[in-house]
Amino acid sequence: MGRPRVARLDRDRIAAAALELVDRDGDFRMPDLARHLNVQVSSIYHHAKGRAAVVELVRHRVVKEIDASAFERLPWDEAFSAWARSYREAFSRHPTAIRLLATETVRDPGSLSVYHSAAAGLRDAGFPDEKIMAVITAAENFLLGAALDAAAPEVMIEADAPTTDDALTRALAAAPRGPERAEQAFELGLAALLVGFRSLLAECGVAQR
Repeated sequence: MGRPRVARLDRDRIAAAALELVDRDGDFRMPDLARHLNVQVSSIYHHAKGRAAVVELVRHRVVKEIDASAFERLPWDEAFSAWARSYREAFSRHPTAIRLLATETVRDPGSLSVYHSAAAGLRDAGFPDEKIMAVITAAENFLLGAALDAAAPEVMIEADAPTTDDALTRALAAAPRGPERAEQAFELGLAALLVGFRSLLAECGVAQR
């Protein structure tokens, strides 16, 4: 009998395996990744120069689900909303990857293309260059938190209230449960962001006159 065929090692397979470990453990070590792939660490280095390069492969696998194309065809605020929903959905599939990816420098070309699209759309809308990255970063701070919230337990707060008229007890009783809770919070936060960004754009427009 011939030897069983082993799947050819490539960057996609490395990224998929690393993301599996990150989904399970929140991080990965190169020796663990090699064992998961049933290869030697040196074999991985033929395709990725080191751990940082593998992190970028993981980033690409997550971020490729984000659609920033709306910035090319819609008004900036509608495009921003579409991008934000796509961003949250992509990261909510891999919430344990957030800490890893948020603490490593972005170098992946595919990920950078998303930033290029967002920056171009905001610049075309009239946001000044010195505000664009602040707008994107503020949005990402909210969206990563929203992605974590989408993966949170159905009941996030359990509190023993002194009376049924306690403000927290009443608020918890009135709040939606399950996925609707996270959706309500996300839509409220997104609307608040857009109000703030529209106000910023108006102020910048006045200042530029």
